[in-house]
Amino acid sequence: MTTSHTHPVHPAGVERAIAGTVPRADAQSLAELLTLLADPVRLRVLFALASTEELCVGDLAMALEISMDQSSYALKQLRTAGLVQARRDGRVMYYRLADGFPHQLLDHCLRQLLTISDQENRT
Repeated sequence: MTTSHTHPVHPAGVERAIAGTVPRADAQSLAELLTLLADPVRLRVLFALASTEELCVGDLAMALEISMDQSSYALKQLRTAGLVQARRDGRVMYYRLADGFPHQLLDHCLRQLLTISDQENRT
């Protein structure tokens, strides 16, 4: 894609920006996933599941002090997005983070964002 500007452009910088960006479709998919993570209940569910091997809906609700309906709905959304997996044991469904879930997202990125945000809010 060629664009024209009335001001000078740094060609090498533009090339690096083009090479470093993601395609529009990938950006849309990522934005949808980040929107999914923007919900406090769903985000807390992910952190809780990262802290244990697996939990059923009721145990997760108890741990997060939310209703079973909230727990179930959050798990359904996370499962639909492929972030959570389930297994049945009799009548009980157990949930865990999906195989290949990027634990660094929770452990480093999101916790680091909280730290940065807290520091910014204190200044």
